[in-house]
Amino acid sequence: MGVCGCGKSTIAAALAAAFDVRFIEGDAYHPAPNVVKMSAGIPLTDDDRTDWLQALATEIAAARERGTGIVVSCSALKRRYRDQLRRADPNLRFAHLAGPRGTIAARMQTRIGHYMPISLLDSQLRDLEPLQPGEAGITLDLTQPPEILVASIIASTGRTD
Repeated sequence: MGVCGCGKSTIAAALAAAFDVRFIEGDAYHPAPNVVKMSAGIPLTDDDRTDWLQALATEIAAARERGTGIVVSCSALKRRYRDQLRRADPNLRFAHLAGPRGTIAARMQTRIGHYMPISLLDSQLRDLEPLQPGEAGITLDLTQPPEILVASIIASTGRTD
C-alpha cells in the first residue's frame, strides 16, 4: 500500500514471486471512468473507489477460499479501504511503502506509460492514513533497495520458507 509512485507494483511483484503466489496489479482493476478521471488529474473520491475496492476484495476472498496466497498492489490509502479489503480475508496484511514526497515525485517523473500524473501525488498524500495500531502490517522506508523491502516483508510474516 501507499501513494502513487511509491513502488507498490515493483515490490508486490517481487514478493509474489518470492512466495510463488499470484500477483494482482490493483491499477488494472480500476473501471475506465476512474482511469479517465485520474488521467485528467482529477482525484478519485471515496465513491469512485467503491467498485474498484470491491473487485480487489473479490479476488482476495477467492484466494482465501482456494487456500492460495495472493499479493495485491493497491494504494489502500484510508483505513476504511483497508478494512473493506480485510473483510475479504481477516488475515490480510499490509506493507506500507512510505517515504519523502520529493523521492516519490522524482520516481513519478521517470515513469513511462502510466496514466497517473504527478499532479495527483499531493491529493494522495492528503488522503493517506498510515497503518494504525491494531492493523496487521508493516511500514517500510521506500528508499531502501527492493530486495531489502521484500526481505523485510517476508520476515514480518514469520514465514521461514
